[in-house]
Amino acid sequence: MFDTTQITFGLLIVSILVGYGNSHWGIPLIAVVNRWLRWVVFSLLIALLVTRMEWTARPFWSITAIAFLGWFLLESMYTWIVISALSRSPIPLFPKFRPNDKGDEWPAQKKFIAIRDWLRSNGFKKLESVKAEIEDPISIRSTIYQDVDNTIRLQVLFFPQRAGYVRAAYILSSRTTTDEYVLTDNVHLPFGGFYPENWFIVRKPLMRSLEHLMRLHRRRLKGKALQHWSDEDPVSDINRQQAKLEQANLQLGFLIPHNQQEEFGRLTKEGRYRIWKEVWLLNYFGMTVQYESH
Repeated sequence: MFDTTQITFGLLIVSILVGYGNSHWGIPLIAVVNRWLRWVVFSLLIALLVTRMEWTARPFWSITAIAFLGWFLLESMYTWIVISALSRSPIPLFPKFRPNDKGDEWPAQKKFIAIRDWLRSNGFKKLESVKAEIEDPISIRSTIYQDVDNTIRLQVLFFPQRAGYVRAAYILSSRTTTDEYVLTDNVHLPFGGFYPENWFIVRKPLMRSLEHLMRLHRRRLKGKALQHWSDEDPVSDINRQQAKLEQANLQLGFLIPHNQQEEFGRLTKEGRYRIWKEVWLLNYFGMTVQYESH
């Protein structure tokens, strides 16, 4: 039989290995598993230390449970501090995109080359390469595509990761003749805000396959009368949608009015709480809050 010490150090080794894999592959599901392992290992190690030092007569699993709750409180405090710092930072919450004329939007990696080949074979044509500056020298690079029927627009986003790795995410969007805006994405970032009343969003952060995400989006479009995308510049369209999002969140209490942001920051208390909740759901369950549009 294994004792608690062997189990704890066994899980510690597994956690180190999973953490190493997460840093190299950047797969959200592995990141979720890694966070749970760290949480459990931390609780067990604290319980082992307290038991061995005989600091209390409480049973081992009681100490483990207390340490488990302690991790929750500490990480909640840290997350809240980060969100508060974001509220007062110059990092844009709704970044504006501009054309990227350097032509470096697609990383020269095998998996990304395969994605581009899949897009070509399925009739998607490239419309524009764009870039959004986050904080020097960090930027989000993106490429916009459109399907052969001119009813689905795809935005491929590339997020820089540690150690020079890049993670891709996809946003699929369509419009109906009744002016509904249908979006399906797998962006693994907390949002927490409100959407305009005619926006219908489904977010699948753990669904990394573009092909599977496309099938889901097409299922959501069944029975809907779709309108074709206009010839409008896609950069202007993206920035207009970003402006709509910002305006909706100003009106609905996620953002503090512009004239008060210098004093109080950009996020209201409700806005900070909504982001905190979505951070926890993303980190430990790989899901986002499916808020209804307002």
